[in-house]
Amino acid sequence: MSVGAAVRRVRTYGGQFLLLAVLTLVVTLLISGVPRLVNRLAEHGLRAQLVSEPAARRDLSYSTGVVDAPPTATVMGKARERFDALAAAMPPQVRSTVSEQWYSADIAPARVVGPDLTARNLLVDLGLRTLPDIQNASTLVDGAWPSETYVPDRPIEVALDVDVARKLNLRSGSQLRIGNTDDKGRFLGGVPLVVSGLFRPVDRANGIWDGLPQLLQIIEPVGDGQPFTIVGVVAQSTLNKRAAEGWPVQSNWRYRPGVDEIDAQNLDQMIDGLQQMQREKPADLTLTQGIDVPLRSFAAQINAARTLLAVIAAGVLATLAGLIVLAASLAIRRRRAEFVLLRARGGAATAGARRSLAESVLVVPIAAALGWWLGTLFPGAPDPTAPYVIGATVLVTLALPLATLAVPAGGASRRDLIRVRPSARRLTVEVSLLLLAGLGAVLLRRRGLTPGEVDPLLVSVPVLLAIAAAVLALRAYPWPLLLVSRLAARTRGSVAFLGTARAGRAAVAAPLVVVVLAIGTAAFCGVVAAGVDASRDRAAERIVPADAVIRGERFAPDTIDELGRLPGVRAVTRVVYQEDERLASDEVGTDARLAQTDVLLVDGSGLDTVARESQVDLPVPDAVRTARPGPGPLPAIVSPAVAADLAKAGLRDSAFISVQGQRYEFRVADTEDDFPLVSENADRFVILPWQALPERITTPAPSSLLIAGDSLDAEALRRAGDQGQERYQRNGAFSGRERLIGVTVDTREDVRRDLGDGGANGVLAFGFLAGAVGGSVLGLLAIAFTVLAGARARGQVLSRLRTLGLSRRQWRGLLLVELTPLVAVSVLTGALVGAVLPLLLNPVLGLSAFTSGVPVQVAFEPSLVAAVLALGAVALGFAVAVEALNNRRLRLGEVLRLGEES
Repeated sequence: MSVGAAVRRVRTYGGQFLLLAVLTLVVTLLISGVPRLVNRLAEHGLRAQLVSEPAARRDLSYSTGVVDAPPTATVMGKARERFDALAAAMPPQVRSTVSEQWYSADIAPARVVGPDLTARNLLVDLGLRTLPDIQNASTLVDGAWPSETYVPDRPIEVALDVDVARKLNLRSGSQLRIGNTDDKGRFLGGVPLVVSGLFRPVDRANGIWDGLPQLLQIIEPVGDGQPFTIVGVVAQSTLNKRAAEGWPVQSNWRYRPGVDEIDAQNLDQMIDGLQQMQREKPADLTLTQGIDVPLRSFAAQINAARTLLAVIAAGVLATLAGLIVLAASLAIRRRRAEFVLLRARGGAATAGARRSLAESVLVVPIAAALGWWLGTLFPGAPDPTAPYVIGATVLVTLALPLATLAVPAGGASRRDLIRVRPSARRLTVEVSLLLLAGLGAVLLRRRGLTPGEVDPLLVSVPVLLAIAAAVLALRAYPWPLLLVSRLAARTRGSVAFLGTARAGRAAVAAPLVVVVLAIGTAAFCGVVAAGVDASRDRAAERIVPADAVIRGERFAPDTIDELGRLPGVRAVTRVVYQEDERLASDEVGTDARLAQTDVLLVDGSGLDTVARESQVDLPVPDAVRTARPGPGPLPAIVSPAVAADLAKAGLRDSAFISVQGQRYEFRVADTEDDFPLVSENADRFVILPWQALPERITTPAPSSLLIAGDSLDAEALRRAGDQGQERYQRNGAFSGRERLIGVTVDTREDVRRDLGDGGANGVLAFGFLAGAVGGSVLGLLAIAFTVLAGARARGQVLSRLRTLGLSRRQWRGLLLVELTPLVAVSVLTGALVGAVLPLLLNPVLGLSAFTSGVPVQVAFEPSLVAAVLALGAVALGFAVAVEALNNRRLRLGEVLRLGEES
């Protein structure tokens, strides 16, 4: 068989081979390019997640305790040696990501006094730090850097940040003394100290300044009569000398992984390396690191996203495989007479297959190579996809020869008849397919999907279920049409009868399966995306069950009135939340010997009003909402775990719990699995009604305030919250000496936006978009194949009917009646499959990583009905357009001269 003959046949049937080549190109493009794009999106998401974290939280920090160094110790020399040793001891996967590193030694803050401080009546503690490379990271503004040459009896030379010095009335040359104080805060004397110079950082974002306590900030006093705390820079020789004299010293080593150095594809190895560091840290050091928290969160998201992408990719690739089979079958059907004649002239049974193989080899590998090359142009790190590209190329190359082998050796046969009883072979295949799909579904629910890993068998279960649904639809498809056709036969006119009769006898097995696969994939993406979106709304409402929430420590009672006067505020309610409280069995506080419990104190009616004004679906339990002051225990809502413990201890009708030092008696009125404002992982909580508390001298102070309103100004809310805390402290109600920290303000809109942005959400959104759009487009293409598969037969019938007087309008009606059932059954079956699959897969996909732990719930979406109807209308219009364009290619006489073969 000559190559020239094969080339001529390829050129003769160029349209068919072009279609096969395009499908091959798309398959290899997706296999080679999509993983790159996913990796790129994952890298962007990880980088955004890490950048949003405080820089210091990304540090791996080793530190010693505050110890007295031996008299002969050279602190900084030892620190330098250990600096390199600690880096060398890191696991390779962690060490390779470190982009910045620093080490320092600190002398604990001690009291400093001097005339410049006394002039402002300032109480200051000063810590001393030696920090190599600080001169390269800063600019000297005044004076000089501390001298490295140690001179006995010379005052300690220290350099300060220029802003810190000016705020404390210090300047270059300021004379101070540093020493200790007694229990009453009186200075006990010390050694001379001088401010040798003032510096300003070149870049405040440089990680060298992130050591704690910070060099560039003044640590404000934690209470009245407490000192300000600052840190100054001293020479290494000075610190070594003071350490030798017995001053307590602490050494610190910090290593910062670079945001660009952490590979999103190797997160598990990075997390394992961090765990290994924690296990193997030197006994005399403390390791502090927080980077594993965002890494674990992102890893959970990316693993869930990759699992979902595997399911979507299986549906898309299965659809493309079906289209390739349809393209090969259509090409061979058009050339059936050629292969039958080849056999009739004495050709071997495989002669036609060898001819088709030679033609495929000329086309498919070139298209596959082009698709692979285009895929390599996609941005992102590559995956090892070469074996998959080669396997796909081989399978597509064999599609045409295998379709040729399926050509019967006999003459033409009618293809528009449906056998009432299927053959035993077909029945066996269909039953086996149904059993395999059912078995796969059972295994999928029992074994689940391992996040981040792809089990080919279980990932293919959705494809098997879609094919099984298509088989059942195909079995049921002719019977309603047969009934409609019989009814149409009794009416006047031939259009309805002929259209339904031909639709009922159409052979649409393979095309229908492909359409169901495609539409099912698109519908699955739409339903799951809607479920994730709705679950994010619920998660946002759980975190902020109002339009905004102000969280602090304790607010003055009049803060609610102050907030109510702000623009846009419609309602405000108060909340107290305390963690890890002990349950008591009586009023004197006898420990009930039960596990610690969180307590939430809410104003039931106020919470109900705020939730209603904020349009939040928050059903406040009646026991809390309607409770009123009265004798006896407070009605409480508790978690099932607390209810079980109380029942076991015989305290269900009377138990006590403390709220801000006041003990309240309660009884179990009802149980709830969870409740907004309770910590996400808390499974033990008690909810008490604030409005029903008994009157006492001391009343609880709100720790959070829920606000309902429009166009709320977060900064105004923050100022009002801070002022409320300050008023509470000034009133002397707070017994501790600690200074109340600033409030945080969260709006539901911001929380919802944060849940949908950042992290691996880009990968998830790409999967949903690609699956929905790709499934819809491939579904339309499969419908086009369905139409083209019977185009010749329909063309002959329509041409003969036109010669018998069928008008153009009747011809269009006949075409519409014939194609509508085909399109409707395929689109509706696909949509049904797409709506049911999430119910099966949702529990094993792990999508709660994208919803702050709130379980993703998928339910019937009314928008799906509109989408299906719109897609069906588009598909039907597309099918009619394809049929019309195909019929215009042939004149009436040419169609009538065609044989029965189609």
